[in-house]
Amino acid sequence: MDNTRIDWVDMTWNPVTGCRNGCRYCYAARTARRFAGYLSQGVRVSNGTRKEEIVQEVKKPNCEREGIVVLDKPLKTITAAGKVVNAPYPFGFTPTFHRYRLGDLARKQRPRNIFVCSMADLFGTWVPTKWIMEVIDACLAAPQHNYLFLTKFPERYIQLDEMALLPRRENFWYGTTATKEGDPYFFSSFHNTFVSVEPMMGPLWPGSDGLLVDWVIIGAETGPRADKVTPERAWVEDLMDDCEEEGIPIFMKGNLAGVWGEDLIQELPGGLQRG
Repeated sequence: MDNTRIDWVDMTWNPVTGCRNGCRYCYAARTARRFAGYLSQGVRVSNGTRKEEIVQEVKKPNCEREGIVVLDKPLKTITAAGKVVNAPYPFGFTPTFHRYRLGDLARKQRPRNIFVCSMADLFGTWVPTKWIMEVIDACLAAPQHNYLFLTKFPERYIQLDEMALLPRRENFWYGTTATKEGDPYFFSSFHNTFVSVEPMMGPLWPGSDGLLVDWVIIGAETGPRADKVTPERAWVEDLMDDCEEEGIPIFMKGNLAGVWGEDLIQELPGGLQRG
């Protein structure tokens, strides 16, 4: 949880993993498929000094949607070094609710900025509302942290807010991923909101009347995809000008250095600043 390469948070927490959005540039899908799998029931493994039998039971999904999995206890896997560990993505990128992870937050006493479900879209249309509420309840039970959510389905925020299910708390931040012109984003007078422009695939909101969020993150696409888009500096400058005009802090991810240079602007909004 505490070890993350995401430079705008202190840690990630993934009680839900997997996504059905199918973004061709998705780093999370590549990671989940790389570490997919779990030990079958009754497998006997050895760590050189002792042997143990891993007995596992995988229950059928106990929810209202097909093609998603609920785990009340972790499954096990074996690393290349022969160590038996909890399987992080036993079913690859299939949407999976790791319910046993809900208690993790309360054990972290030092306040942190936490990216919730970095390996999923918690607010995707395929995610049962019950899952979302269990995750939010776990966040509410550990108020020492700031929680940052991110989705490509901002309409789900609106639906939940209309049902009085989207907390209006100072330590809850609701983000939208927007990568190109025309992508919608969530803004609200009652919630902390932000936009993550990663990867930047083109100019955003040209000629708009101004952004209405509290924070903007900008990044480039990473990974080996042959036809990946490299942002133009002019796109970044135009978005930065819009943010400066509205007084919105900007955070340029490290992967933007090839476009912007080493003098990256990495601002945090007041509610997320430490010390």
